[in-house]
Amino acid sequence: MLKSHSCGELSKGSVGIRVTLAGWAHRRRDHGGLIFIDLRDSEGMVQVVFNPEKSKEYHEIASQIRNEYVIRVSGEVALRPPGTENPKLATGEIEVIADSVQILNPSKTPPFYINEDTEVDENLRLKYRYLDLRRPRMKSNLYLRHRLVKFMRHFLDARGFVEVETPILIKSTPEGARDYLVPSRIHAGKFYALPQSPQQLKQLLMVAGIEKYYQIAKCFRDEDTRADRQPEFTQLDLEISFVEEEDIINLLEELFTSMVEAIKPEMRLNKPFPRLSYAEAMARYGTDKPDLRFGMEIGDLSDIASQSSFDIFSSTTSEGGKVKGICAPGCGGYTRHQLNELNELAKSLGAGGLVTIPLGTSTSSGDLDGLTIKMVRSVAAKFLTLDQIKEMAERLAAGMGDLLLIIAGENNMVDRVLGELRRQMGQRLGLAAPDSLAFAFIVDFPLLSWSKDSGRWQPMHHPFTAPRDEDMPLLDTAPEKAYGRHYDMVLNGCEIAGGSIRIHTSKLQRKLFGLLGYSEKEITQLFGHMLEAFDYGAPPHGGVAAGIDRILMLLAGEETIREVIPFPKIQSAVDLLFDAPSPVTEEQLSELHLCLREEE
Repeated sequence: MLKSHSCGELSKGSVGIRVTLAGWAHRRRDHGGLIFIDLRDSEGMVQVVFNPEKSKEYHEIASQIRNEYVIRVSGEVALRPPGTENPKLATGEIEVIADSVQILNPSKTPPFYINEDTEVDENLRLKYRYLDLRRPRMKSNLYLRHRLVKFMRHFLDARGFVEVETPILIKSTPEGARDYLVPSRIHAGKFYALPQSPQQLKQLLMVAGIEKYYQIAKCFRDEDTRADRQPEFTQLDLEISFVEEEDIINLLEELFTSMVEAIKPEMRLNKPFPRLSYAEAMARYGTDKPDLRFGMEIGDLSDIASQSSFDIFSSTTSEGGKVKGICAPGCGGYTRHQLNELNELAKSLGAGGLVTIPLGTSTSSGDLDGLTIKMVRSVAAKFLTLDQIKEMAERLAAGMGDLLLIIAGENNMVDRVLGELRRQMGQRLGLAAPDSLAFAFIVDFPLLSWSKDSGRWQPMHHPFTAPRDEDMPLLDTAPEKAYGRHYDMVLNGCEIAGGSIRIHTSKLQRKLFGLLGYSEKEITQLFGHMLEAFDYGAPPHGGVAAGIDRILMLLAGEETIREVIPFPKIQSAVDLLFDAPSPVTEEQLSELHLCLREEE
């Protein structure tokens, strides 16, 4: 090794030891005679002192060193002089008195500061990702990723799970997202697909008798990117034979509870994890992935609204629609401009408009006994009695100084828009504690949903999810009423895991494919391998996939998963470091039997 110790392992107990260190010059300070260099490696940082009286030759070399030079130094560990200790540094009580130094590789001036936590344009950071990863926050995220995956492996290994790697080049089958296709050189005109998930493969492993499988799996989906989505991502994938929903839900709760307590003990964790039905989550929070770190629940005001003279409310309820709302605490003093901004936001989300009812001003306090109709600065106040306004406020757990946000219309739209308003107001008002982790399970999903665009049924989860046993007859008479054996786990407003008990007989699987609109020929062509496998003694089984990148984003307190992926793509799915995707040669295209067509 070129070094005897790591910078971070030195301490007061190392005083008097001669060491050889190697790393990067984090910061250099020239005090006239003495030169100080903070030397950094993967384990930490330590101050190195170059004294011209000790060695003029090496002092001269040290004067040439600049930030990010790769150097090797030797010297003796000593206590810092009294009063010069640095409590912000783990090695701040000691320093290394250098008696030799070697520049292993100089460095150009980096395009951004490595030794300062300053804002840097993300595109620049991703173009020079290898420099970005040297920065403390990014290195911390990378090490957190290592600890999380390591914990998962140890946890599952202790419970009898077997890690099995599955192929990356597989068959293209419809699973809900667009496939990445790979042309075959050997078989002209045919393509592999990169797996959207190992879903079919892990079910086949259950048929193979593995019983307890897991994998840290790479998955690929050709979808538009966003803060919590990338073209390629990593998930914890697991499948178990002879289980029911409760077994997997309990396993997940044990895994994530113990994982957070082990690798992020400073974060507050809710336990046991609450369980909400899909219908309850939508009714209370307007989403099936609610952030439970704060309240602001949706309340149904339809019965009150139907008795008012406000035409927007009465016409909506008479036509079967809903009037619902949420309470924004302390926002009663919002200006007209702020209220108009919220109205435009609601419209952009699909609502016809937003009814705002301030209950006094932001300086108002106490219960609603002191509220008068003159204090309600709202167009709705002309059509609602004071008693109706108070009843709505009580329904939404509002008090003096709060703001009611109300939407009227078709139920699904109302829930969806209020759910997004709730999320954004929660962020704006800082209602969600950043050190809090609010897990929950969402259960009792419908098996299918009707797509108006395609005019056919679509699976709420995926086509391999089993219906409830008691709902089997509904597949023939009322598919929309059938529930699936599907469960999600959510955390702080993000879906981080989803799974189900699977179909394990070819007869039922064919039936589901038929309901989804596939012909017998298509079923055989696309899924014949699965159906044949089920005819050879497939056990009942179920599983789950958990998004490692999303989990890390939340544990690290980051805004996007790009901050916890070593080499991510930008929003347009471009890799700035490698400049990919990029053109290929005509020779490569010819070998793959491909010809590019000019865009018209």
